Amino acid sequence: CYRENILKTAKALVEDTKLLVSGAASSQDKLAQAAQSSANTITQLAEVVKLGAASLGSDDPETQVVLINAIKDVAKALSDLIGATKGAASKPADDPSMYQLKGAAKVMVTNVTSLLKTVKAVEDEATRGTRALEATIEYIKQELTVFQSSEVPEKTSSPEESIRMTKGITMATAKAVAAGNSCRQEDVIATANLSRKAVSDMLTACKQASYHPDVSEEVRERALRFGTECTLGYLELLEHVLLV
Repeated sequence: CYRENILKTAKALVEDTKLLVSGAASSQDKLAQAAQSSANTITQLAEVVKLGAASLGSDDPETQVVLINAIKDVAKALSDLIGATKGAASKPADDPSMYQLKGAAKVMVTNVTSLLKTVKAVEDEATRGTRALEATIEYIKQELTVFQSSEVPEKTSSPEESIRMTKGITMATAKAVAAGNSCRQEDVIATANLSRKAVSDMLTACKQASYHPDVSEEVRERALRFGTECTLGYLELLEHVLLV
């Protein structure tokens, strides 16, 4: 029942995405209508996903987290898409903002597809871990793209904060190795959830620290490079766990 509702609402959201993209080239009224429609649809989708997560029961919290993370990714992608649509409104077809809009729309559809795959996998215990890991790998890749962009973080943090966040990577690495050895679905799901947070926190802290006023341009470049290398190395580890 929940799966059918999620599928139906997700399809409506994809249609809203198309309207948002086409709305950038049309009137402000149509764009506003598309934005409002997509906001209503994402609210409905979040509700049915939360009901679906609740129906799993409290004895499987890690899988509930996987579902909630999936809808959070869709909501974030929609927010970015609306921002990109506003930036591209009334601009010519070859304007750079139009390419950003297409990229945001692609991420949006990718995340909706990922959500649907996750919902399907939840019903099959044998594939839950695999799907959770695939979703986490996709999420980390998207986070890395944001990290590598020229966008300056809204706030900065100390180098110490960045160092503190690397401890999460160490813990997640140990968990990933253990999951690869045990091959138990619950261990793999817990690894996926922990990895997602650890890498995201590390990338955020690393970028914020690299833009600290006391940091030179040379040190900033090195910090950003090592943040990328760490993430790529961790992605390779998760790919190996997935293979196992």
